[in-house]
Amino acid sequence: MAKTNLISRKGYENLQQELDHLWRVERRETTEKVTWAASLGDRSENADYKYNKQKLRQIDRRIRFLRKRLEVLKIVDFSPQQKGKVYFGATVTIENDQGQERTFTIAGPDEIYTRKDVISIDSPMARAAIGKQIDDELSVNTPTGRHNWFITAINYELTRSG
Repeated sequence: MAKTNLISRKGYENLQQELDHLWRVERRETTEKVTWAASLGDRSENADYKYNKQKLRQIDRRIRFLRKRLEVLKIVDFSPQQKGKVYFGATVTIENDQGQERTFTIAGPDEIYTRKDVISIDSPMARAAIGKQIDDELSVNTPTGRHNWFITAINYELTRSG
């Protein structure tokens, strides 16, 4: 399944900050270390050179990925029409028949790795919740079987765009 190209404004800014930090700080420092280690002579047995050269390749790989990803991402800001329904960016609280409650925020696939309370728009739970309102039922297939949940709250974090 392909990644959805949606992202929150905050998530987009975080990726831009990561790219900026990698380019301006990490890459510069690592390049200086590679240059210093290379000046010591024999590179074949130079652990500093090998380690930092590998680190530089990883940094460059991440920079290339972020540049390409930022070009295709579409920032989604809150719209008043979303109020009362579950859409991208919603923080949703659900409850099952046993009274177990869960709260999660629906975000883009590039935003889910830094927090445990965020799920991807591509996940089965998010797909089942999209367009639903409070008191609507979700039915989600999981590896342990089909689970039913009821939406008890929908909130949006309002941020200023631009």
